[in-house]
Amino acid sequence: MAARVLVTFISGVAALYFTYWLGGALVYAAGLTQWISFLASLAAAAATARFVWQHTLSTEPGFASAVILGALVTGGIAFAVGFFGPIIFMPGANQGPLLGLFITGPLGLVAGAVGGAVWWVARRR
Repeated sequence: MAARVLVTFISGVAALYFTYWLGGALVYAAGLTQWISFLASLAAAAATARFVWQHTLSTEPGFASAVILGALVTGGIAFAVGFFGPIIFMPGANQGPLLGLFITGPLGLVAGAVGGAVWWVARRR
């Protein structure tokens, strides 16, 4: 149960930060108010947390659920490590959080999707 709560929390927070910063850049470039980015990121975080919470309860997920869940969880953890790690370990680096936004987050998302697919195929055999 604790692992389920932790995975849901990490995935929700990662979705919040990822959509806020990347969506915020698009909103800023369009000349709109930042509230749009904030509300959209809250909606994305809530949807991600709800999806992860519901699908971690299932004992036999389908292929799509396994791929999406693996992508969200692994991508969320990789994003959090890449975003917050440089802030903690190298506070003077002004571009540290960009590692999570552009490198570890997307790579973790792809690796998690592949891992979820492999896990599903291995469980079926």
